[in-house]
Amino acid sequence: MKPTARLNGNDLVFTRTFKAPIDDVWASVTEPQRTARWFGHWEGDAGPGRTVKVRLLFEEGEPWSDMRIDVCEPPERLLVTADDEAGHWRLELLLTHQNGVTELKLIQHLTTTEGIGETGPGWEYYLDMLVSSREGTPQPNFDDYYPAQKAYFEQLT
Repeated sequence: MKPTARLNGNDLVFTRTFKAPIDDVWASVTEPQRTARWFGHWEGDAGPGRTVKVRLLFEEGEPWSDMRIDVCEPPERLLVTADDEAGHWRLELLLTHQNGVTELKLIQHLTTTEGIGETGPGWEYYLDMLVSSREGTPQPNFDDYYPAQKAYFEQLT
């Protein structure tokens, strides 16, 4: 798998495109039964300023993580913050639609580039899992992403 991300200042930016309406792609990244197909199931009372619990279904041990919803502007923007044993995560999803194509940008707002060689391949994997879940194609194998993409992400810094 070839990595696609770029580093823009302290933002690690990933992009995927879908031949689908923006509302459908938004549902894939916000509805718990659909996020479970590629990232994790979540539960709780979602809304700006609220925290939901996300079960990371594709991580070892399927751990739960709290995610605070900082901004939710359907169907174009979602900003969440998570603090767990893996660190501090500030993640933003931006969706735009033009000519039948929805573009999704995942931005990890970094406080440091330390560990980018580990986290970058993980986001590439999860976004390809999203593509797979939407297209009904076989799920990717994480071993194709890490450690193969580690050097690419480290050289971005």
